[in-house]
Amino acid sequence: MHSIGAGTMFAFVVLTCNAHATFSDAVKDVPFDDLGKKPHDLPYSIWQLTEHTRIAQNDILEFCSNKNYKEKNWPADYWPKKNAPSNESEWKNSLQQIKDDLDAFIDLLKDDDADIYVPFEHGNGQNLMREALLIVDHTSYHTGEILIIRRLLGNWKKS
Repeated sequence: MHSIGAGTMFAFVVLTCNAHATFSDAVKDVPFDDLGKKPHDLPYSIWQLTEHTRIAQNDILEFCSNKNYKEKNWPADYWPKKNAPSNESEWKNSLQQIKDDLDAFIDLLKDDDADIYVPFEHGNGQNLMREALLIVDHTSYHTGEILIIRRLLGNWKKS
């Protein structure tokens, strides 16, 4: 029902972003000891921005795929309390869930039975395309913040 290639185009925009660093680029090879640092009194660490991105993206996926979606409390449910992950496994799991949830969202867009422009019955006028654009916009915003923190910490070297 949707335009041919809408899901593929979304995947291309999110995963390739040839003009800018991707989220994956931004979080690749961050030294573990730097994940909780907040240079120059910035309000968030790389870990907090990454976890916030994960939580928000998962929330959008849940909203789009679950008619019984329950809204989270803003901002308490969207931001981690800790500055840093407890261990490297927690960091890797967060990154993997971001990837897995993005793949699941792209699958929603690629579903031939989905009309990406029709509002959800359980929302307030939102549709799949709007939520896709929200993921792109939100992730891009926080990717930029992560890159700034990495530059301030002196550990960003784009290849």
